Amino acid sequence: MNNKIIITLLTIISLSISLTGINLLNGMPDDDLKDNINNISVKDMKGDTINLSDYNGKVLLIVNVASECGNTPQYRGLEEIYKTYNPEGFEILAFPCNDFGGQEPGTNEEIMAFCSTNYSVTFKLFDKVKIFGEDKSELYERLTNNSVTEMSDIKWNFEKFIISRDGSIVARFSPKTQPSDEQITSLIEAELAKE
Repeated sequence: MNNKIIITLLTIISLSISLTGINLLNGMPDDDLKDNINNISVKDMKGDTINLSDYNGKVLLIVNVASECGNTPQYRGLEEIYKTYNPEGFEILAFPCNDFGGQEPGTNEEIMAFCSTNYSVTFKLFDKVKIFGEDKSELYERLTNNSVTEMSDIKWNFEKFIISRDGSIVARFSPKTQPSDEQITSLIEAELAKE
């Protein structure tokens, strides 16, 4: 077979599989992708690429953070629940964002120093993200546009999302909901109890 025939056959096979609604990357139905974060990658504060599927088996709380916000003291509550539930398989993924009133103007190094010095943060901080506009993070596009949580933009800093052990989006909490609120902690406990 020549290369043209092989390429044509591969295109036909790929198209026919695509029409069945199965995503070849992970075998999940396309409709399920919008409710799951497994096929998304992000950058950490060092610029390294992290595949969110690497967190499979962990319950996650994803939060957009800022150093100069009225909600910034929530770092303390986030660290408390992290220390409480991390030994059971819980992780917090914090994404600094400067989209709300310019309240996260610092560099990654400055953000890390601020969080460490002021709140003794030990959970994972990621590269600064955009939550609005053309440069909107793929992760935040998925978190705000799915069939599980409200389909709307992030309202302010410290909006929180709970993710199950298999990467599925479970719930969304407003920026004003404290990390230690029983709605959040009871949901974390329920998700951790699932194997």
